[in-house]
Amino acid sequence: MSAQETEARGARTGSVVVVGSLHYDIMVDAPARPRKGETVAGASWSPKFGGKGGNQALAARGQVVPTAMVGAVGSDDFGAALLAGLDRGGVDRSAVATLPGVGSGMSVAIFDAEGDYGAVIVSGSNLAIRANQAHDELLRSAKVLILQNEIPEAINEDVARRARQFGVKTILNAAPARAFETALPGYVDILIVNAIEAEMLGSTPVRSLADAEGAAELLVSRFGAVVVTAGGDGLAFQDEAGGKVSLRSIPVKVQSTHGAGDMFVGTLAARLALGDDMLTALSVANQQAAKLVSTPESERGR
Repeated sequence: MSAQETEARGARTGSVVVVGSLHYDIMVDAPARPRKGETVAGASWSPKFGGKGGNQALAARGQVVPTAMVGAVGSDDFGAALLAGLDRGGVDRSAVATLPGVGSGMSVAIFDAEGDYGAVIVSGSNLAIRANQAHDELLRSAKVLILQNEIPEAINEDVARRARQFGVKTILNAAPARAFETALPGYVDILIVNAIEAEMLGSTPVRSLADAEGAAELLVSRFGAVVVTAGGDGLAFQDEAGGKVSLRSIPVKVQSTHGAGDMFVGTLAARLALGDDMLTALSVANQQAAKLVSTPESERGR
């Protein structure tokens, strides 16, 4: 299917709306991540567009599906760079607020020689998002809504509740994991978590694909459907109707794991918005995440 045909199909079947975080990422390459009290000499650093919400919006738009971002940036250089990143990716940012006197969200990610990383985020303007930025007209036009845990849960609950009224499918990427303090789980159609997040939400430890299958089965009692990703072992899906899918990971040479989960989430949402069945959508998302993992950071779009 050509890009033009996919674009037309996306326009007919509906769009993706992402409500979530935007972070200006500073990427640091080092031989190892520092331990407490240790200073490590790094090799290089570079800036990058980021935030789980922003990354997922770009991933969804990468499937040639109309995608809108709802979020907030500060009136600073980081904010300007984040808005420019959305523009380059073709994401509708009309619902992204620019807030004076508030710093934009940012993060510092330190990569080790194996391509794994640790990060610190400063939420900044992401904590000042207002639920009414995701206005009813925008939600009504959507097919799929994506939420994450890098903005206040009360915002997610409000938006998900209204999305349910309009028949919009809501995906929650519960990252970083946290205990739920609202009725948000009741408005989630698909929960997506990695191994650590699944365990923090009450599953048994996930150390294999079989463990991921067990975690999905356990968590589906609280959500309509669950995807548990298990890194290099693959992923497992289960829904409350008994549908199950297990996919092994695609063997690749790992260059960087940064953003792989966001690529998976955004791609999955886009494929579902296009009308793909769950197996097809999961397979395409798995392929796109593997492709990203095998791409060096220096060769990815900034």
